[in-house]
Amino acid sequence: MNKEEFAVIQTGGKQYKVSKGGFLSIEKITGEYKKGDKLSFDKVLLVDDGKDTTIGTPYIKGAKVEGELVEIGRARKILVVKYKQKSRYLRRNGHRQPFFKVKIISIK
Repeated sequence: MNKEEFAVIQTGGKQYKVSKGGFLSIEKITGEYKKGDKLSFDKVLLVDDGKDTTIGTPYIKGAKVEGELVEIGRARKILVVKYKQKSRYLRRNGHRQPFFKVKIISIK
């Protein structure tokens, strides 16, 4: 069985498992970015190359995951409803969370 190389990175307060050639949908990153830009994630928590695993404390020094920005968009609308029965209270609100779709190029 051939295991694929993967890493666990941290961005935006969340942790994601990524592998080379895979896609990742993350929340909006601060700064000005456009389609086709290169992104570098240096907060790498774990790297596994199929043979041995490296675990950071909390991050691995010198490890880097590079990606390319494929798409910038907004997710589907989420409806937020506040309702109190018997009191004629109903509030509806919609929200679309922005996201960045990133293609992982390399794990170093």
